[in-house]
Amino acid sequence: MVDFVLAFSRILAVFSRLVLWMAGAGLVAMTVFIGMQVWGRFVLNDTPTWTETSSILLMGWVIFLGAAVGIREGNHLSFDVLLYVLPRPLVKICHSISDLVVIAFGAGMIGYGLQLAATTWATTIPNLGITGATSFFSLIFGGVLMVLFSLERLLRRVVGLHTPRFGDDVIEE
Repeated sequence: MVDFVLAFSRILAVFSRLVLWMAGAGLVAMTVFIGMQVWGRFVLNDTPTWTETSSILLMGWVIFLGAAVGIREGNHLSFDVLLYVLPRPLVKICHSISDLVVIAFGAGMIGYGLQLAATTWATTIPNLGITGATSFFSLIFGGVLMVLFSLERLLRRVVGLHTPRFGDDVIEE
């Protein structure tokens, strides 16, 4: 079982790195689009209409992809004061409960994101000419990643592998 979890973690590490690069590329593209909008408005006196809408869509992707990677790497802040006084086995249980809550939250993102996408499928984003459901794809995909990465954290903990948390000095793959 440990070998399976280690192999699964290695695959998710590569996938997580790819997702982080995608989020970074989205941030760069968003910056370029806003720059184009400002240039068009103040220099050319002809504002491109698609840049703002595209930037808002990209912002959703950057936020949800980055949040999912932050969950995998244990980089989110947490309120751990109680954990300092609990015995180690209870601390692991609390960490697992935390991961289960994130899984539930991610599942909610998926479920409600799918409902919102289905509701807005027939609409069109005017500046882009694409379905309104596109606005919720980042929510759905981010939820899938959060569930996947939290499941990995739970599996690592079950087989006794180190699972990084915010403030840890040791990061193991």
